[in-house]
Amino acid sequence: MTADDLKKQAAARALELVRPGMRLGLGTGSTAKHFVDLLGLRVAEGFEILCVATSEATQAQAVALGIPLSTLDETPELDLTVDGADEIDPQLRLIKGGGAALLREKIVASASARMVVIADDGKLVKTLGRFPLPIEVVPFGLEVTRRAVVEAIAAAGAAGELVLRRRPDGAILVTDGGHYLLDAHLGAIERPEALAQALNGVPGVVEHGLFIGLASGAILAGADGLKLLGRIG
Repeated sequence: MTADDLKKQAAARALELVRPGMRLGLGTGSTAKHFVDLLGLRVAEGFEILCVATSEATQAQAVALGIPLSTLDETPELDLTVDGADEIDPQLRLIKGGGAALLREKIVASASARMVVIADDGKLVKTLGRFPLPIEVVPFGLEVTRRAVVEAIAAAGAAGELVLRRRPDGAILVTDGGHYLLDAHLGAIERPEALAQALNGVPGVVEHGLFIGLASGAILAGADGLKLLGRIG
């Protein structure tokens, strides 16, 4: 079974959590894409739902599938968000932002009564940090912000290379919000809460990919079946 097959399994299990009339946050990324596809099939059969997308890409996918969409201004309280993760630890702390949508993903998750993560079990780690931590920054004063981010990382007891994310053609990647991404290659983040707090205090940092205290549960698909963490239902 391929990693993509496992992602589909996790997405299908998460779809069982969705009830008619829910206000639902739609995540971004390869696993969330499967969930949106499956939800679109349900909507085509007459299933009633109202959704908020976490990225322009997810919104375009939902529109193409005929999924009813709202905005957080119109629907500021959501029942559930289903999203993927680049890493997840046993305490349900996450690294997100590989798909460059971490700012909107965090805003939508914070507006939700529950956030359930869907992923293949290869995303489960003992210690966060193997996946580079995305840090979203404003373009103005980039070098000043970069230096402050390095200091914040050191203050939290971590270290590693900061890389400005670029598109395949070499151009700087610009997020949906018009920002840049610095990817911190830290290897291990022993104190995620301390690092999150340090990054929150850096002028020029819009958001970071440490999601702490937001996920209520996770559905992880592996060769031995589904593994459930936290509160799913």
